[in-house]
Amino acid sequence: MTDLDARPGRTARRTLPGAAPALLGYAAVRALGLLALCVWSAVRDKDAYTLLTARWDSLWYARIAEHGYGYEIRLPNGDVHADLAFFPLLPWLERLGQAVTPLSYADAGFAAGTLASFAAAWGIFAVADLLYGRRAGVCAVLLWAVLPVGIVQSMAYSESLFTALAAWSLYAVLTGRWVAAGTLALLAGLTRPVGLAVVAAVWAAGTASWRRERGARRIGPSARRRSAAPEPGARPTPYAPSPARAPVREGAPVGRRALGMLLAPLGTAGYVLWVGHRTGEGPLGYLDVQAGWRNGFDGGYAFARFVGEKFTSFPSAVAGAALAAGVALVIRLYVVCVRQRQPLPLLVYAGLVTALALCASSYFGSKPRLLVPAFPLLLPLALALARLPTRRSVLVTAGAAVASALYGAFWLNGSGPP
Repeated sequence: MTDLDARPGRTARRTLPGAAPALLGYAAVRALGLLALCVWSAVRDKDAYTLLTARWDSLWYARIAEHGYGYEIRLPNGDVHADLAFFPLLPWLERLGQAVTPLSYADAGFAAGTLASFAAAWGIFAVADLLYGRRAGVCAVLLWAVLPVGIVQSMAYSESLFTALAAWSLYAVLTGRWVAAGTLALLAGLTRPVGLAVVAAVWAAGTASWRRERGARRIGPSARRRSAAPEPGARPTPYAPSPARAPVREGAPVGRRALGMLLAPLGTAGYVLWVGHRTGEGPLGYLDVQAGWRNGFDGGYAFARFVGEKFTSFPSAVAGAALAAGVALVIRLYVVCVRQRQPLPLLVYAGLVTALALCASSYFGSKPRLLVPAFPLLLPLALALARLPTRRSVLVTAGAAVASALYGAFWLNGSGPP
């Protein structure tokens, strides 16, 4: 895998000027999506803002922000939907926004989600630009914006917040800022259960870095120079990292790396242990809370059975085929990521996010939304888009943006994200 430990002088602030076109393009796509939602909702006599801020999970987040934890709903079939299933960082931000501004809790959630979506877009650009250059970075952001369920990035949901923390944590890992990486992983772990993927990425990178340094000490500097020399006649891979673009700086302080790895799991572990203490069920208490929502990890059996049942009749068979094709595309993209030798932390992160989304027994309609944070899967497509002539890439992106806006409006006015 490609290893990038640190890029001297490469700070988040210095990426902002280069990210400006990506952020402007992202704003345009999101504005188009919101416009389509407003028009579609008006035709259906619904309020678009209510769909964005006061339905589904956003209601749970706002209630936690206002009243704290302790609310649950008991359904006729015996299931218990408890608010302890929702991690606390977004409600904390909503409470803070309500306290320091005239906004309501729902408004503060919408503001937090919107600001976080731009932070996420910036982070995605920073990672892609570091690895493959500015043009690929812009394309990666635009592809993330035009996801079919991209409208969720503009909702009072936690997907944008989590993606922002994950992207910047991965960027910190790639640039050798271990304490920042661990701190951001800690916050990601307070945002969603899939924060475990960020923790695993930090730990995998830290372990690999330690092993690489240990091996380097064994072989000595002269052997390292010989092994690093390119083979005669070797040609660089287009859009691949090169020593000139991302020089490797070994020897990150062991203490900082250890501290970052120590900080990373504290968010997830702290909340899970707190839930276990509150419910009196011990460390497995959070799993019991999720079971009340019919959420669990079954290796994808329930989802596969759901897709298979779609093929029992002709009308639903079309939906089944689309679902199967979507899953195949996601898996195919991950395989391409591996073949393109993405850095280890990105592969670990994307792999776990994808596995947790596809192999969970949760509500199947939410799976596209759960894949929104898996932005490394978009990097192969970003590279392909970056290779196209500018006019063609603009046309492709514009067409995808229109399709995404229309689907998002249809989606939220229909079943929507649970």
